[in-house]
Amino acid sequence: MEFEDILYETDDGIATITINRPEVLNAFRALTMEEMVTAFRVAGADRSIGAVILTGAGDRAFSSGGDLSARPAVGDAGRRAGVGVSVEDLHSAIRDLPKPVIAAVNGYAIGGGHVLHVICDLTVAADTSRFGQVGPRVGSVDPGFGTAYLARAVGEKRAREIWFLCRQYSAQEALAMGLVNWVVPAGELMDRARAVAREILALSPTALKIAKASFNADTEHIKGFGAMGWASLELYRATDEAAEGHQAFLERRSPDFSRFRT
Repeated sequence: MEFEDILYETDDGIATITINRPEVLNAFRALTMEEMVTAFRVAGADRSIGAVILTGAGDRAFSSGGDLSARPAVGDAGRRAGVGVSVEDLHSAIRDLPKPVIAAVNGYAIGGGHVLHVICDLTVAADTSRFGQVGPRVGSVDPGFGTAYLARAVGEKRAREIWFLCRQYSAQEALAMGLVNWVVPAGELMDRARAVAREILALSPTALKIAKASFNADTEHIKGFGAMGWASLELYRATDEAAEGHQAFLERRSPDFSRFRT
């Protein structure tokens, strides 16, 4: 299957989806999300596939999140004119896939890229990986799974730290807080991810499907208030405050949000 922004490969029961924009640290634009949603749906419908690996091209980044240079054309939620795919749809495609999804993090997992690995069922991280959020620094935020579900994974205090301070964390720090499952040498990343996938392939696919649905049921309410949050975010994106964060990023300077404090 041919795509422009991603690679889709299958081998011995494992599908690998690779964000293929290394020149922008695998930042995703609307087309990238459309193609990823399609790839996840194809993998879900393929009865020969039992596990999916999500990774990024090259060794610098898993994904640096939304491509801010494309934001004016697509909006913060990532929709293109005439196209219904959004960040919400991508998150749902990963969660709704009735097969385990393994994130193989090979560098920066930042912003929206960080949210993608959090939503995946399991995460294998290279020892060179870096994790963190940048939304409040660039005039954005994930008002759904990227915040509420993150708190389920690492706890309220740590999740608030991640979003309120916008720091970066090493792979070992991520492992200690329960943000990833395994840390391996960078050169062994995909071998470990495939080894985990092969372990999954040896198990009952129906039992795994039920287990994933059961896990998701406990947090599915996040989708509802997340939808309201994304709608609010679209309104926020039109404000001068959000524009300051976006423009500061493009101009490679520190934003000045002081005039917007209430």
